[in-house]
Amino acid sequence: MRRFFNAFVFFALLIATWHLLVRAEVWSPVLVPSPLSVWEYLRASVEDRTMFEALWVTTKRLLLGYFIGVVLGGPLGLITARFRWANDTIGVLGLGLQTLPSVCWVPLALLWFGQTEAAMQFVVIMGTLWSVQISTDNGVRNVPPIYARAAQTMGSRGFHTWIMVILPASLPFIVSGVKQGWAFAWRSLMAAEIYVTVLTGFGLGFLLHNGRDLLAMDQVVGVMIVIVLIGLLADKILFSPWERFLHRRWGTVKS
Repeated sequence: MRRFFNAFVFFALLIATWHLLVRAEVWSPVLVPSPLSVWEYLRASVEDRTMFEALWVTTKRLLLGYFIGVVLGGPLGLITARFRWANDTIGVLGLGLQTLPSVCWVPLALLWFGQTEAAMQFVVIMGTLWSVQISTDNGVRNVPPIYARAAQTMGSRGFHTWIMVILPASLPFIVSGVKQGWAFAWRSLMAAEIYVTVLTGFGLGFLLHNGRDLLAMDQVVGVMIVIVLIGLLADKILFSPWERFLHRRWGTVKS
């Protein structure tokens, strides 16, 4: 309850400060909208279902690309952690590609796939895959060696040790990486929707792009707030509970 109260007070003060600065005309209202105008846009977009339709389209794209990225990145991380040759090749490639901003994949996606859903999915997958691969690799390497040695003294060998000991023990770190991959997937999809969505339908990125073109900053800020709220809900509902459970299960943090 105390944490909720602290957060409520902080954000209330933040919105109040924002409102006062706009009223004092510190910035042009064309560039920085007031909280009330943002609220009016959000209310209107909910009433005419524009926000729901855009959110539904974006969520479908995000989940598909994110799922493919996780399915590909997890096994790649296990392989690079297990084999030196894979770490020296795929691992180095993944580390290099991870440094690329998501928007860098957009020109390639447009050339290879055109302005299609496949282009968006490609950008999201590339934004997710290497983040998950690196986190999985790091998670396996952070497993205390004594776990494997203890299992070997009880007869565990090779593949059995990896599946029954190493992989479960690395899950807390893998979940943290999967959460990071979720953030990268969001960034990748927004870049893809802004640049590719002209011929591929609706989405939150389209609303951002359209708001910029119309100088409707209340729309831009409103969509940004929606994206932030979705990220917070995903963390609180999906990722944080699993992280806490797995860290407690393996004793990697204090209870």
